[in-house]
Amino acid sequence: MASAFVRQLARTSRLARSPLTSARVATRTTPYFSQIARASTTATDGAKSTSAADKSTTQDSEFKVSSEAPAREAEESGPLDEHTDWSKSYSGLGTSAFPKEVTDVLLAPVDPADVEMKPDGMIYLPEIKYRRILNKAFGPGAWGLAPRSPTNVGPKVVSREYALICMGRLVSIARGEQEYFDPSGIPTATESCKSNALMRCCKDLGIASELWDPRFIREFKAKYCVEVFAEHVPTKKKRKLWRRKDQGKFTYPYQE
Repeated sequence: MASAFVRQLARTSRLARSPLTSARVATRTTPYFSQIARASTTATDGAKSTSAADKSTTQDSEFKVSSEAPAREAEESGPLDEHTDWSKSYSGLGTSAFPKEVTDVLLAPVDPADVEMKPDGMIYLPEIKYRRILNKAFGPGAWGLAPRSPTNVGPKVVSREYALICMGRLVSIARGEQEYFDPSGIPTATESCKSNALMRCCKDLGIASELWDPRFIREFKAKYCVEVFAEHVPTKKKRKLWRRKDQGKFTYPYQE
């Protein structure tokens, strides 16, 4: 009887004990889950930081690449910016003297054997001689004539303005001219116009400057030239003409 009472009392005591509620379970397990939550949050924040860093690095690298592109474009467009329009530019004019070895060639005395004479008494140096002197002084390719105006074709005369460029510098400007008698001769007159401009430009370099010196002209004509009477064969008109002494007598249409 006593043992039955004891068992009943024990059963009643267990039933009276409060059950393990979900609140108590949560209270007991909170530290464990808090550690997991903190670890998860830390990992997430780390991933975000890493992603932001990667994104920042990518943006920086993209920015650096795009910032280098204009520099390459500037290098590629550099030569175009340095182009000189010689129809308007005076670049290099009067900047400095050419080297002595160049000036010695340009200022060398003219060779009397190279000087020619027209029948009207005018002496001149053939334009090919000017070209040879320029080639000797600067070298082929280091000089040139640049047009500075359109070709002006008049009823009887072709003219055009040219600039003489030597070693990348403008040296002189002159207008060449040449007469023509038939429209079919305009191309030839245009080329002669260029040669005439070259000879005029070379005066500023001192090439054959003696040919514009009146004293030299008189002395040269007295020493190397002669004035003779010649008859124009078709018209039978006589007139005085000049020629070099070593040239020989005039031939058709004139006769001495």
